[in-house]
Amino acid sequence: MSRAWFEAAKTIDGLEIVGVADIDHDRAAARAAEFGLEQAVIATSIEDLLARAEPDMLFDVVVPGARHHVVSSALAAGCHVLSEKPMADSLDQARDLVARARAADRLHVVIQNRRYLAAPRRIRRLIASGAIGDVTSIHCDFFLGPHFGGFREEMDHVLLLDMAIHTFDAARFLAGAEPEGVYCREWEPKNSWYKQGSSAAAIFEFGEGVIFNYRGSWCANGLGTSWESAWRITGTKGSLVWDGHDDIRAEIATGDIKGLFSEVAAVEIPPLDPSDRTGGHLGLVQDFVAATRGGPVPETVGSQNIRSLAMVFGAIESATTGRRVEISI
Repeated sequence: MSRAWFEAAKTIDGLEIVGVADIDHDRAAARAAEFGLEQAVIATSIEDLLARAEPDMLFDVVVPGARHHVVSSALAAGCHVLSEKPMADSLDQARDLVARARAADRLHVVIQNRRYLAAPRRIRRLIASGAIGDVTSIHCDFFLGPHFGGFREEMDHVLLLDMAIHTFDAARFLAGAEPEGVYCREWEPKNSWYKQGSSAAAIFEFGEGVIFNYRGSWCANGLGTSWESAWRITGTKGSLVWDGHDDIRAEIATGDIKGLFSEVAAVEIPPLDPSDRTGGHLGLVQDFVAATRGGPVPETVGSQNIRSLAMVFGAIESATTGRRVEISI
């Protein structure tokens, strides 16, 4: 992932990479060399990096288990921090990082780049317009079979913790509501190449009676969905489907009933508005850097993103205990 961050960083005016750290010195040096950073500090610990490079901000691309130490060290050193997801390895750690960022008066923002895609922005604009009425349910399918190797294949709760948070965060954004409870089931198909938790199904209860139904697997070969999942959103007036790529369609009931069913009419999907924040990964990095220079706080700041993480850990607790779990931060 660090390559994507470096690619984004080199397009932003006035941003200089002053140091690169990895527990493997040669990896850090190789990445710095790849981007022509001959003067950058090469370090093997966060403490060494902060002391020698004295950065204003930190890009955190570490594995989840190392995140709390890296982020808390950077905040204590006066850095703004942009983190990969998930924002912490536990909900308690996430709460602690929110408190530390507030105390340090620094930004801790989380990469939830799906919000910065054009399709979710257009869908949210349609829902907010009331075109399909009040949202009553959201249904989402995610089925792919990637062979990552490395830490993901050794993680517990890999789908929920490493991938589903993107979908959960998008559901919060699209629904414009917050989750209140969840029932979840994890399982390991017989063909799985993951240690644990490659497949899951979850039912979330949002406010206002909205249900979010998630089905996913990371060891599903053939007929794969988009990385953004396949969506169906049902409202009181009609429905919307998005294939996770470029196909967004919506229909509403016209009020006329023919036989068993209401007549329906297609609804035009609104275009992007100039105020919509897009650009995917790069767009979020740009937003973060702009915020450190006095711009608006990104919507994925830790104090908000913890709500998406609470969905993840609520689902994990439910899958572990076999019971419905209340979601709170």
